Amino acid sequence: MFTGIIKNKAEFVSLKKDKSKYFLTLSTVQKFTNKDIGSSISINGICLTLIRAKLIKNKCQIMFYLSPETLRLSNLRFLKKNENVNIEKSLRFGDEISGHFVQGHVDDCSSISKINIKQGSWYINIKYKQKFKKYIIKKGSIAINGVSLTIVSVSKNYFQLVIIPHSLKLTNLINLKKNDKVNVEFDIILKYLNR
Repeated sequence: MFTGIIKNKAEFVSLKKDKSKYFLTLSTVQKFTNKDIGSSISINGICLTLIRAKLIKNKCQIMFYLSPETLRLSNLRFLKKNENVNIEKSLRFGDEISGHFVQGHVDDCSSISKINIKQGSWYINIKYKQKFKKYIIKKGSIAINGVSLTIVSVSKNYFQLVIIPHSLKLTNLINLKKNDKVNVEFDIILKYLNR
């Protein structure tokens, strides 16, 4: 479980395939030790298990196992060398919850249809599949690349978010362009209520 309040990023190093297995390697200034191995880490909003951590030149190189299904459902397959991903350690008992409950279970990989910049904030339209419409409500919570955000409006084929300068500075959302793919996780409460 995560909060979607992103304070750190990591650089993409490599995605290697070994038979039917995939291994994602990232580099970050955030500290990880052998004690963190086996823990859940959110990478662009995807809950992954840390399998290796190694300090190299004042940065920590971390590795994760990816299943083919995780790769198919997420934007990790589009990563380019040195591209940034959002990273968040799992929530600990007693931690402040400033965002909303994010599971790290991505529901869809959606496309950016439009970006407008007004007074430093970004107004981003994200396309959605009709089967997900029941989870999209005005002022509802949503996680985009693991970032906890609020939906400001809903149209027939897209919903709109407003990203403030502070969030842009701390996350990889500032690198988004039209037609880019983002990982989307709908609010867990809406999903359970609909179920």
